[in-house]
Amino acid sequence: MRRRVKHWAMLALGWGFMVLGVLGLFLPILQGVLFLCIGTIILSRRSVRVRWLILKAGQRWPKFRVALEKARIRAARLRWRLGLRRRYDG
Repeated sequence: MRRRVKHWAMLALGWGFMVLGVLGLFLPILQGVLFLCIGTIILSRRSVRVRWLILKAGQRWPKFRVALEKARIRAARLRWRLGLRRRYDG
């Protein structure tokens, strides 16, 4: 039961950031791209479709794939330094 609640909460949080990102594209106060990136990262942990879209984007734009891989490595190092030792999500 707890797992399902966490799953739905993460989906709601991810979609919330996506909505803020779309609003931020039109409103000068919000940083739209930042919220879209955060929402995509959160949703990619729970949604196979979003992971597939990220994979396709990496195939189309190699610089995106390189930047994404660098970000994953930095996040893994940060988690290690903070003591949140989890497996590498590669």
